[in-house]
Amino acid sequence: MNVYDRFADRAEAAEALALRLRDYRGRNPLILAIPRGAVPMGKIIAERLRGEFDVVLAHKLAAPFDPEYAIGAIAETGWTWLSPAAEQLGEDFPLIREEKARQLNALTERRAQYTPGREAADPEGRIVIVVDDGMATGATMIAALHAVGARYPAELICAVPVASPEAIDNVTPLADRVVCLHTPENFFGVGQFYRHFPPVEDAEVIGILASGGSHLPRIDT
Repeated sequence: MNVYDRFADRAEAAEALALRLRDYRGRNPLILAIPRGAVPMGKIIAERLRGEFDVVLAHKLAAPFDPEYAIGAIAETGWTWLSPAAEQLGEDFPLIREEKARQLNALTERRAQYTPGREAADPEGRIVIVVDDGMATGATMIAALHAVGARYPAELICAVPVASPEAIDNVTPLADRVVCLHTPENFFGVGQFYRHFPPVEDAEVIGILASGGSHLPRIDT
C-alpha cells in the first residue's frame, strides 16, 4: 500500500472490510467498534453483515512526556497491557499508575455517555468482530480483544483496514482470526493511509449509537 492507493475515508475502508468479512453475513455477528474512530466503520460493517453493533471500550496509555506515544493500553475492565519497555517499570510505577487511573476513569465516563441505561452487548457464545480504523502498535486492540475474549465468544475476529507488521504480530495470539487489508512496512501513523481522516467526536459516537445510522455515505462494492 502506498500514497496512491490510500482509502478515501473510513466509509470506504469499512466497505472493503465488510466485503472481506462477507462469510459472516447472516450469522448474527456482534460487531464491536473501538471508539472513537472505528464507530462509524463498525456500524457500516454491522449493516452489511446483518449483525448487531456495539462498542468495546479500551484506550491507549500515553507516555508521560509524549501523549501520542502508546506505552500500553487499558480496557474498561481495568485489565492493562504494557509495552516491553513500560513493563520493566511495572504497573505500580507512579506515572503509569496515574495514567491507568486517569484512562480508566475516562472509560467509565464514556460508557455512561455512549450506552446510558443499558448493559454492553454480551459476547458469550457469539461470533464477535472487533473493529478499529488501523493499528500502529496494536496496544488498544490488545486490550479490547482481551476484554472480549474473557467473556467466552464462540469466535473472536480482529478486523482492521491497515496495520503495521508489529501490530499484527502483537494481536494474533489473542484472536481466532485476524483480517487486515494492508500491512505496509513503512508505517508511521494510521492517518497516512487515508486521504480524508477527520477526528470522530463523542457527539458523533453518541448519535450513531442512539440513532442506528452510520453518518457516513455508503460506497457500493
